[in-house]
Amino acid sequence: MKKLDKFILQSFFGPFFLTYSIVVFILLCQYILRYFQDLIGKNLGAEVYAELFSYFALNMTPIALPLSMLISSLMTYGNLGEHFELTAIKSSGISLIRIIVPVFIFALCLTGFSYFFNDRVVPFANLKAYSLLYDIKQKKPTLDFKEGAFYNGLPGYSIKVNKEFPDGKTLKDIIIYNHTKGMGNTEIIIADSGIMNMISNDRFLSLQLFNGINYSEMADPNKPNSQEFVRSKFGKSRIIFSLESFNMSRTKEELFQSNKLMRNTKELQHDVDSLKKEENNITQVLPNIGKSYFMYNFHPGDTTKPYKPSLAFVYRQPDSTATARLLDIAINSARNMRSYTVSYTERIKNLQRESNSFEVEKQRKYTQAVACFIMFLIGAPLGAIIKRGGLGFPVIVSITFFIIYYVISVMGEKLAIEGILTVSEGMWLANCVLIPFGLWFMNKARNDSRLLELDFIPMYYSKISEFVISKIRTKK
Repeated sequence: MKKLDKFILQSFFGPFFLTYSIVVFILLCQYILRYFQDLIGKNLGAEVYAELFSYFALNMTPIALPLSMLISSLMTYGNLGEHFELTAIKSSGISLIRIIVPVFIFALCLTGFSYFFNDRVVPFANLKAYSLLYDIKQKKPTLDFKEGAFYNGLPGYSIKVNKEFPDGKTLKDIIIYNHTKGMGNTEIIIADSGIMNMISNDRFLSLQLFNGINYSEMADPNKPNSQEFVRSKFGKSRIIFSLESFNMSRTKEELFQSNKLMRNTKELQHDVDSLKKEENNITQVLPNIGKSYFMYNFHPGDTTKPYKPSLAFVYRQPDSTATARLLDIAINSARNMRSYTVSYTERIKNLQRESNSFEVEKQRKYTQAVACFIMFLIGAPLGAIIKRGGLGFPVIVSITFFIIYYVISVMGEKLAIEGILTVSEGMWLANCVLIPFGLWFMNKARNDSRLLELDFIPMYYSKISEFVISKIRTKK
């Protein structure tokens, strides 16, 4: 490796890893906020949160790599231009294309790595992340009594506490509704105070009540319509609650493997082929089943040649009762046929939409990888043109192009799923729109264009003015 290549790569790797870390962190925070209500207040422990965030960080990597490549390449060549290092290298007879070659090779390697990562690592990370997230959602929040409100977290019980002391154990003015028998509010316990403690390795909650009354409503088995009310006082009583429902149980990951986010390219292609095969089977069977809704009569003397009677033929029948009956049969057959056709058509549309969604997920693995290279084509020459480094102007330009890429990608994806565009057209639309910009910027940078410099617009305006004035003078 030559010293120039080493110098360029050393200047590039710092901004690249910095921007990658920042972008992943921002995307991770934005993604976790969606499930914030499902994550808080469940006493999961730092290791569970770390595992979940690590898997989601891997999930964000294919999205973060193109933006990191765009920002870092723009910052690298912008810094070189701002400190006149790019000018010094060019003055020694080295062209801009040669200066860009080291990062160009890295962009190609990153494109291949992005595809491999998206095809192998991301499905595994998604399987781990979403299965863990599902288990976290199913886990009940930690025991938390709110003063003056009923707490229904314990299965079969509804508990109200008017005051909870700072020690977290002593309670005042307790009302407990026992619903374990499924008979409604037939058992009520009212106590002046109580103390709660965890026992048996936090698997059970012990609630010791003081100075209370137990109200019970019981039906007499010998008298179906009669009820007995029982009231008993106690000075001290103890209730044991099972906390098994508060434990987080892990669901089998095999139950999530059929989701498209957990599939690699080969598996997605198999799913697409299966859905298309099912769609073709329904399309072929539909006409044959539909024939059962039609009634056929035969020509007199020729039973091998069926024909469908027209309404005019029916109206010519002398028996009005038979005519009305035939019309009712025809109307019912038409309605049944319409209902049948609508349901099967909707089924075919759903299969097509589902097949397109799997195909979209497959194509995404390619388009996100190629986007890394396209962002390099935009960022490297653009940095050489604007000659501005740092996290200011380059970040604004990068975010602008990335937003354009993201909006077009989302639009193309939706059009592809709905079948308005083919999946290939929809998923490659954003890349096809941006690659001409990259090639145009590369051409401008190679020719040392002053595009986007501060004096570019006044200079361009003066050239247009001179051209217009010269034309006016020529006509005079």
